[in-house]
Amino acid sequence: MEERRRVGYCVHREVLDEGKVDQLAEKSDVRVPFSDKIRESVRCSGPRLKSCLLSSVPVLSWLPRYSLRDNAIGDLISGISVGIMHLPQGMAYALLAAVPPVFGLYSSFYPILIYFIFGSSKHISVGTYAVMSVMIGGVTERLAPDSNFMMYVNATNQSVVDVFARDTERVKVAAAVTFLSGLFQMLLGLVRFGFVVTYLSEPLVRGYTTGAAIHVIVSQLKYSFGISPQRHSGPFALIFVSTTNVCYLVPKTNIGTLVVSLVSITGLIMVKELNTYLGKKLPVPIPVELLGIIIATVISWQVNLVEKYGVEVVGEIPSGLQPPVMPTASLFGQVIGDAFALSVVGYGIAISLGRIFALKYGYKVDSNQELIALGLSNSIGGVFQCFAISCSMSRTMVQESTGGKTQVASALSAMVILVIMLWIGSLFEELPKAVLAAVIYVNLHGMMKQFMDIPTLWKSNKVDMLVWVATLILTVLFNPDMGLAASIAFSMLTVIFRTQLPKYSLLGQVPETDIYRPVENYNQVNEIPGVVIFRSSATLYFANAEMYQEALAEKSGIDITKLISKKKKAEAKRLRKEKKEARKAKKDAKKNVQERVRRNDPEEREIIPEGETDSSENEVEKDVATVEEGSKPDSTLPRAIILELSPVNFLDTVGVKTLRNVSSGVIENLESGGFFSEKVSKACLFSSIHDAVLYCQTDRSGAADVMCRVAPNIYVTIQEWSTMYVTLSGAFVFRFRL
Repeated sequence: MEERRRVGYCVHREVLDEGKVDQLAEKSDVRVPFSDKIRESVRCSGPRLKSCLLSSVPVLSWLPRYSLRDNAIGDLISGISVGIMHLPQGMAYALLAAVPPVFGLYSSFYPILIYFIFGSSKHISVGTYAVMSVMIGGVTERLAPDSNFMMYVNATNQSVVDVFARDTERVKVAAAVTFLSGLFQMLLGLVRFGFVVTYLSEPLVRGYTTGAAIHVIVSQLKYSFGISPQRHSGPFALIFVSTTNVCYLVPKTNIGTLVVSLVSITGLIMVKELNTYLGKKLPVPIPVELLGIIIATVISWQVNLVEKYGVEVVGEIPSGLQPPVMPTASLFGQVIGDAFALSVVGYGIAISLGRIFALKYGYKVDSNQELIALGLSNSIGGVFQCFAISCSMSRTMVQESTGGKTQVASALSAMVILVIMLWIGSLFEELPKAVLAAVIYVNLHGMMKQFMDIPTLWKSNKVDMLVWVATLILTVLFNPDMGLAASIAFSMLTVIFRTQLPKYSLLGQVPETDIYRPVENYNQVNEIPGVVIFRSSATLYFANAEMYQEALAEKSGIDITKLISKKKKAEAKRLRKEKKEARKAKKDAKKNVQERVRRNDPEEREIIPEGETDSSENEVEKDVATVEEGSKPDSTLPRAIILELSPVNFLDTVGVKTLRNVSSGVIENLESGGFFSEKVSKACLFSSIHDAVLYCQTDRSGAADVMCRVAPNIYVTIQEWSTMYVTLSGAFVFRFRL
């Protein structure tokens, strides 16, 4: 293949400082007062009201333009396919939430309709989600444990759990935490706090979901083995639960339940692999979960697994819908932390998946509107006794791959669930819970594949790999809510450590260009004679200011402390000189007066011997000579030091002190902070490294310069050396005299 010909360019211009650039570009000093911004934000007009309404209720903007010809068939097929998936997943994830399976169906109906109205994503499928369900389960089992509902049976002389009372209380707890999490999401959306998800990096989210998946698997072992281990809560609960399960597995395993579980898992995996193999040939995927629960229900009913083998089944599934009930407000104080964690996790997963499909199909997902949509879905769902929902990857992939193009597909899937709840739900009362656990295991295989992120991240970014592994460990050791908080804290610490341990390098010029690169990384990059160009890869603030100065001294070979000491001594000599000159001037003035008097009165004239002078004059001349001698430049120092600070994107007081010890926004910080003065003006700022270098290479009359780049391409020259402190965006040139 023929190599593309490079296009050369040549620009002839004078060296421009920031002041000249402002003049050429005619910088505007217009500042809109904050009161005017507030007034503009609350101003209401017809078009603005309409725009606000359409953005708040997106269905009003896209549904009137819905194309039946282009979208109807795809949305219909997609809606039925996803609705069929909602049935087994809703019932299975209800077990994770520790509530009766029918409440999983409610959670697959009401929130979907709310999101259909207020959601801004066209493709994601909201509803029950494994990670959210296991977090809900942790709350319900903590506040409504089996031990609180034990009752004594006289006929058997044993204590048994009052299942009805326990489940009723757990539904109240799930509804309360769901309602409160929805309020949190709406509040965050109204204050435009959608950017909070930026603190959930991709390695963190993937490590967290993998750790949560392990919690899910362990929580379902009791259904797969037919055991009832003692529940543990708090940090390290997973270890205690795993140990307890192992102790129970051998002596108390229900063989019938274990066989049902193994057969279900094997069958589901085989059909899913067949789906993958025939994916391009099948118009729609085989509804493997639906077929699995139908076959298992029929077998359980025909063989009577409950009576013969003691296999636990779903039990009663009431037909119809539940009336709305306000959540129990007295529970809010006990679940407020769990509710906030649910709101952040649910939003983070939904917006991440929504943005993937928005980028793929070329539309925009409003992060704040997504918060409001999910918040309404959860808060209204809590009133109808649902548990917290989010977005499911598996259902979303099916919805998109089967032709779904709008949220009409989600609304149709909700109608499928409605039909099931009204007329078909009672047919699944004989469904073994082990089959629902198998459905959960098989649907978690995608999360388990995320372990392959570790070798990939090891090759690309070891810090991201550390975040992934640490998040997994913290989530496994702690509950998912505490694990999330600890993981975010750890992720932020890695950012801080990276800014504390940046890479320092000296830059050189690529021959015959105005491009500068690290000399240690390139063989054909040459340092500018007499000019040291120093760069740090991180921003400059209190945590690394001292290390920055030490690295600068090491790279440039300049003892900054010694320079400052010399400067102080020279300043002290200058002050003494000025004082003596002032005394001499005062004495000269007095002598002039006396001379005039002598001219008027010859008898009082004083005869001064020839060659005799005032001793103070000799002292002044001596001091002047000393100061002038100290002003000579040190030949061992470079002519200039350029500090390339393009990574600097914020300033604190320590940073400002560390550049006096510099981005256009940083320049504004300099102006507002009173940094510029008669000695340090915008004439010291330059627009590129090359401008700064050319400035340094001009004849400076023996003065040395230190330049700092304070924004992506801004350099500053400071006309007199005081300290090595600079902070802001650009390059600062410190001119110092020794």
